[in-house]
Amino acid sequence: MPGFVWVNGEVLPADAPHIAVFDRGFQLGDGIFETMRASGGRVTELAEHEARLRRSADGLDIDLPADVRARLERGIADLLAAEGLDGPGADASIRVTVSRGAWSSRGLLPPRDVHLEPTIAIQAWPVVPAPPSHLEGGLHLVASAVRRDPANPLVTLKTTSRADYVFARLEARRAGADDALFLTTSGHISESTTANVFLVRRAADGVPELATPALGCAILPGTTRSWLLRWATGVGLRPVEAWLLPDALASADEAFVCSSVAGVLPVTRFDGAPIGDGHPGPFTRRARADREGFIVGR
Repeated sequence: MPGFVWVNGEVLPADAPHIAVFDRGFQLGDGIFETMRASGGRVTELAEHEARLRRSADGLDIDLPADVRARLERGIADLLAAEGLDGPGADASIRVTVSRGAWSSRGLLPPRDVHLEPTIAIQAWPVVPAPPSHLEGGLHLVASAVRRDPANPLVTLKTTSRADYVFARLEARRAGADDALFLTTSGHISESTTANVFLVRRAADGVPELATPALGCAILPGTTRSWLLRWATGVGLRPVEAWLLPDALASADEAFVCSSVAGVLPVTRFDGAPIGDGHPGPFTRRARADREGFIVGR
């Protein structure tokens, strides 16, 4: 368990009180967050995560401090040092949470003429290696009953309102699966509860493709997703962003999910049926190895 957290400029004991009960993040889920990874005290793609945090803040009209980048850099460094996760070989998962702040009145609308100071909190944990069963056997995904609406302006914001995601994970657990896959209201693949989805397939012209749902499919544009689309060309795959039906996943040669902390994880079953030969494929294994090398060696 973490021993410390960073809240509004201070490193505090993890078991101490940290926020007011009136904080709108606690009361209403009125907040945003980012998760990232740090190797040897260096944060991977901090600029990209900061940019996405700003986009989410703009979407909810949350006023980030002008020096938010400097605060994050300082706060992450102080917290990693306090947790002993800043040395050579250290591998840390970091979460930055920003709520609109505390407001003692009731109601959904934040005050119009009162500036609320955002609550900024940072947490850090050692990265737990993926279980061998996930790397060698792959993940089993099931389709969630929750549908994602591409017209919903919130779907591309990383907000702290995560009830849909919790519900979908409970669905997966009840089904004996590892994670749930969201579909759009039109039945196209969106994303899993914590990761973007990729599949390897051979196109009609014989060229092998690395396909992933398009940005319009109610997905969160992940930093690892962007990295993989650049990576694909170098390993002989044509990167494709498309509207993909579940049949495309079921008929793929390989499939995997990706996120900033977990990296690339193979997917070998969907709704109980095997994908490809039911084992992690060579492109999946290479994607994981190359991404880990990028994180550790950058």
